Amino acid sequence: QPEPIIIPRGKATGGSSAINGQVVFRGLPEDYDQWAEWGNDEWAYTKILPYFRKMENDWDFPGDDFHGNDGPLPVRRFKREEWIPIAEGFYQACVGVGFPEDPDQNNPDSTGVAARPLNNIDGVRMSTALTYLNLARHRLNITIRGGVAIRRVLFQGNRAVGVEAESGGEVFNVEGSEIILSGGAIGSPQVLLLSGVGPAKELERLGINVVRDLPGVGKNLRDHPAAYMLFKGEGESPDIDTPSLQVGLRFSLPGSPTRGDFQMTPTLMSSEHRPASVTYEGDTFHFGISVGLQNARSAGELYLNSTDPHEQPYLNYDLFSDSSDRERMRGALRKAGEVAEHPAFAAHVVEQVNPTKEVLADDAALDDWIMTNCYTQHHISGTCKMGPSSDPMAVVDQYGHVHGLEGLRVVDASVMPDVIRANTNATTIMIAERVSDWIKEGK
Repeated sequence: QPEPIIIPRGKATGGSSAINGQVVFRGLPEDYDQWAEWGNDEWAYTKILPYFRKMENDWDFPGDDFHGNDGPLPVRRFKREEWIPIAEGFYQACVGVGFPEDPDQNNPDSTGVAARPLNNIDGVRMSTALTYLNLARHRLNITIRGGVAIRRVLFQGNRAVGVEAESGGEVFNVEGSEIILSGGAIGSPQVLLLSGVGPAKELERLGINVVRDLPGVGKNLRDHPAAYMLFKGEGESPDIDTPSLQVGLRFSLPGSPTRGDFQMTPTLMSSEHRPASVTYEGDTFHFGISVGLQNARSAGELYLNSTDPHEQPYLNYDLFSDSSDRERMRGALRKAGEVAEHPAFAAHVVEQVNPTKEVLADDAALDDWIMTNCYTQHHISGTCKMGPSSDPMAVVDQYGHVHGLEGLRVVDASVMPDVIRANTNATTIMIAERVSDWIKEGK
């Protein structure tokens, strides 16, 4: 049994956009074109680009071919004069070891080191609760209620007709002509399974009546496995309000057939984005470099432990189970070590704490360190995979309809056939915008 890791979820209005890294980072065009090649032709890059433009108001690239300037989500980047010393040192070090400068990480040709596109304005997190729901609260055809848990979907035959909900200890039913699950890549498959939609044998084992046998529910669990290099720094720890995520590197190792295989990001230990597994003694200044694999071949699964909707489902991420993932991560960590040794970054380092240079140089020792210290970048997706009915593991079609059922859609990160090579929040919002148009069109 592997050691557990902490998986925070945004159980608040606005979902995980209320707790995430606030990075508005799109996948590469190849990510979406791959979805199309798998039978989801409406998700090719040229078809989804207008929805990325629609959702954003990019302060730095207003109204060019790839950016919007009148959408609800503001996007900005820290100006270079605003960068903290570690961010500046990291940027210079990346350029110094041969990585290109990238003016815009949301350009389709993006590669190299750049200022991160963020949805944080003057220290205010611009979640979807603020940027989307606040604009709609006054409408008579919408009711927003917090503190409500969905227990299961209600069916009449193959048609979804409502949900069983719970709030304040009271269980009640809510009816609807169409039911849309947007519970995220953990919540949506959990509700489907509790409702009798999923692998028949798993449901029968728990005594759940099978409404629809869909083997893919909860499978294909995708994320970005990552590891965190820890350094002891020079000087005092920055104030807790000091911005951490300012710059980052998108790169692949030499010889890779694909681009954007990794993200590398310098972060402060005071940041909420530091994994809980990274600890150190004393109150001296520490910081790190996060290295995240963006196109892992390993995939996990989710399944129910019981029929209790309050019990967390079992999550098996199966991180680095594919040997090529471990091999690539070794190379990326060594590249991070090369960046750390460049004088521009090394000037801020007193000691490389973890992994040590000795561990970094030894394949077996580094593999052990990776498996002991790995975590995820909290970009879980894929557990209600989108695909044609000919795909036995597809849960929804490309319009979000659950296969074999009527009146039920899933619209969130769980429908991604594979995780994109970027943070997932921007793509999740794009998915919602795209499906919203189809709902209005009656598709």
